[in-house]
Amino acid sequence: MRPPLRAVAILAAVAALITGCSSGDDWSQPHAKPTAVGALGPGFVDPSARPAPEATITPRPGSWSEVHPSADYRVVLLTAGADAPTKALVAAVEQWAEEEHVDLRTVTPDGPHDLLHAVTRALEMAPDLIVSAGNDLIDPLALVTASHLSQQFLVVGAELAEPTHNVTAVDWSGASFRGEGLGMSSTYDAASFTAERCAAAIRAGVAAVLNDLTGIVIWLDQH
Repeated sequence: MRPPLRAVAILAAVAALITGCSSGDDWSQPHAKPTAVGALGPGFVDPSARPAPEATITPRPGSWSEVHPSADYRVVLLTAGADAPTKALVAAVEQWAEEEHVDLRTVTPDGPHDLLHAVTRALEMAPDLIVSAGNDLIDPLALVTASHLSQQFLVVGAELAEPTHNVTAVDWSGASFRGEGLGMSSTYDAASFTAERCAAAIRAGVAAVLNDLTGIVIWLDQH
């Protein structure tokens, strides 16, 4: 005797839920190393000379636009602050993740006392990339990143004063905060954190990381 159609439908729904929970949602399971889909365009970097550690490059606008992450790219957005620039960066990262079908998870500190612990929580998730948005995170990252060289970090709209090879930053003249010890840049301009510039920051930064161009500063201004 065939089971009633209602029972069949319920069983199918349960099976779908079980399958959905086990596919791509569990970061504890290993997965293939992410790769770049597409190539950097002319003018992103000099192909004959790899940038030195802590070097600053000024890529041609849009030279990163054909680079996309491979499937199942695991990214943690580490963000702190309710100021307009941070909100603009967060919105850009979230939109990029949606457009690129990135598995994005967000970590935010529970107040100023929790900044360092928030970085630790992001590290414990073992993503392919940790993206930092918000000036409040620069000093905690400076304390932690050198001790976790196998973890890639991308700082958007700011930079570390002395980054290790696993920390890439995307900056411009209106941003460039480098920590409380150095103070705010004299050219800092909150209005420079436009939706277009923030979108360029995440895309250019990820394109560099996926092409193993890390430990550098990507400067979006054109000189």
